[in-house]
Amino acid sequence: MKKSSTLYKRILVKLSGEALMGQLDYGIDPSVIKRIASELIQVKNLGVEVAVVIGGGNIFRGAGLAGAGMDRVTGDYMGMLATVMNALAIQDALESMGSEARVMSAIKIHEVCEDYIRRRAVRHLEKDRFIILAAGTGNPFFTTDSAASLRAIEIGAEVLLKATMVDGIFDSDPKKNKNAKKYKKISFDKVLSDKLKVMDATAIVMCRDNNLPLRVFNLMETNSLVQAMSSEDVGTSVN
Repeated sequence: MKKSSTLYKRILVKLSGEALMGQLDYGIDPSVIKRIASELIQVKNLGVEVAVVIGGGNIFRGAGLAGAGMDRVTGDYMGMLATVMNALAIQDALESMGSEARVMSAIKIHEVCEDYIRRRAVRHLEKDRFIILAAGTGNPFFTTDSAASLRAIEIGAEVLLKATMVDGIFDSDPKKNKNAKKYKKISFDKVLSDKLKVMDATAIVMCRDNNLPLRVFNLMETNSLVQAMSSEDVGTSVN
């Protein structure tokens, strides 16, 4: 395995389900998932241990289903199952490129993936395998952002990388305001006080209280994840 100087040795990447859609309205764009898998492999080849938490918004989002009248708990469990589907797709893409990957679920689905057990997850990383952590925290009312913060802390990740569709954190929505200011660095407290919609408040507080740095970057830019391994100029740093 190729080794080089990187900012981190163990990372957790939070991917949104919507990122897997590409230009589609629903589901998974095979070309997008192959590109993401390729970048993840490039990062691992730098000597970095990589964990992934995936959302399920491209298939089902519990809060959205609840807003349409479905019981919130039922909707959230459907969302968890959607993340398992996405995790299996990422695993398949990684393995088709010659990498080892394990899907670990917070809910028990033994026929398709392993249970999430912290020590086992860390052992997989030490054995140079990807781990893809699905089903959020396994509890309704908690987002996959909160799951990403929790899992990153549990496995001892050095940074939580939040992959988005914008270049970082802005003082207002850059899609609506052309003059929106991008932050290069920002504190967790300012993210909370200014109600910047980076991640949900629970996830931000967990990162802050456990001294877990957060980096928000644009996954749509080719090689942005790889570049984030060696440069702090990619995206916005939160600490």
